Amino acid sequence: MAKLIRKRETLLFAIIVVMIAVFSTRAADFASPDNLAGIFNDTAILIILALAQMTVILTKSIDLSVAANLAFTGMAIAMMNAAFPGLPLIALILAAIVIGAALGSINGFLVWRLEIPPIVVTLGTLTIYRGMAFVLSGGAWVNAHQMTPIFLSVPRTPILGLPVLSWVAIIIVALMYMLLRYSQFGRSAYATGGNPTAAVYAGIDTGKTKFLAFVLSGALAGLSSYLWVSRYAVAYVDIANGFELDSVAACVIGGISIAGGVGSVAGTVLGALFLGVIKNALPVIGISPFTQMAISGTVIILAVVFNARRERNRGRIILRDRAAAEVAA
Repeated sequence: MAKLIRKRETLLFAIIVVMIAVFSTRAADFASPDNLAGIFNDTAILIILALAQMTVILTKSIDLSVAANLAFTGMAIAMMNAAFPGLPLIALILAAIVIGAALGSINGFLVWRLEIPPIVVTLGTLTIYRGMAFVLSGGAWVNAHQMTPIFLSVPRTPILGLPVLSWVAIIIVALMYMLLRYSQFGRSAYATGGNPTAAVYAGIDTGKTKFLAFVLSGALAGLSSYLWVSRYAVAYVDIANGFELDSVAACVIGGISIAGGVGSVAGTVLGALFLGVIKNALPVIGISPFTQMAISGTVIILAVVFNARRERNRGRIILRDRAAAEVAA
C-alpha cells in the first residue's frame, strides 16, 4: 500500500480528485458525471498529442512541431473534403494519418541521419509546417458549410454515453500502452532514452528508434488533425497554436523525464487530464486567461523541479547501494 501511495500516478490522480472536489464547491455541477465526461472529451485531443510527445521524449528527443503538423494536416484534409465531398471519410482519415506520419518522418530523418539536435529540427519544422498551411490555404479558412455532414458529425456521435472523440482517445491510450509495454519498439524507446550507450551495446539502433518515434508522433498528430477540424468545424492556419507546449507540459506533469527513458502512459494521460481540469475550472471560478497562463506555467515549473529531485534521489540511492556492495565485497 505504501508503495502505491508513493507512485507518481497515484499522487497525481489524488490531486485531480481533490481539485475536482474543491472546484465543485464553487460550481455545483462541476463534479457531475456529465461535466466530467465533457472535460474528458475536451481533453481527448490533448491526450493523444501528449502520448505522441511522450513517445519522442522517451527517446531523449522532443517534438515542438506536433501542433504545426496538426494544423497543416487539418487544413489539407479539410480542403480535400471541401473540394471532393464524395471521398469516403475513412480515406480522409487515412490521408491525415499518412500526411502526419510523412511530416514526422522528416523530423526523424533530420535527427537520425544528419544528427541535428531534435529541439533545433522541430523548432524549424514548426515554422515551416505553419507556413505550409498558410501557402496551401492562401490564408483562407475552411468553414463548416464547406465540409460534408458526415465529416463533421462522426466525432460528436455519442456511443454508450461518450462521443466518438472520447472513445478514440481511449483506444489510442490502450494501444499506446500495449505498444510501449510489450513491443520491441517500446523497449527500444525506453532503452534509447535511459542509457543510449548500453542500448547500442545491446544491439539497438538508437537512431532508427528515434526516427520511428517521430513517425509515430506525426501519425498521431495527423489523426488528431481530423478530430480537431471536425469537432470545431473549422480549419485555419493557427489551429492548435500552443498545443505543442501543452503536450510537453502534460508529459512533464505526468512524470515523463525530459532526460528520456522514464515515464508511463498512465502518467501522461493523468498529466493531460490535470491540465484539462484546470482549463475547464479556472474560467468557471472567474480566473482571467492571463492568470490561467501564469498558473499553468507555475505548475509546469513545479513538476520539473519535482521530477529533477526524484531523479537526483534515485541516483543517490543507486550510488549508495553500489558503495554498500563494494564494502560488503
